[in-house]
Amino acid sequence: MAVLKLEKDDEQREIEFELDYLTSLTTRQRFEMMAQKSREMILLLKQNGHRKSTQVIKRT
Repeated sequence: MAVLKLEKDDEQREIEFELDYLTSLTTRQRFEMMAQKSREMILLLKQNGHRKSTQVIKRT
């Protein structure tokens, strides 16, 4: 994986670099990367207590 190093912030060059990288990947690689990031986000949510199941409260 390539790394972009800039002296100053240049949003346009960052976007072009990211798009070039993503277009160099196959569709399968992009989906695998997306699935991996989703798993990472779920793990982080679980670690921080945000994925607890809801509770059912009975009304009387």
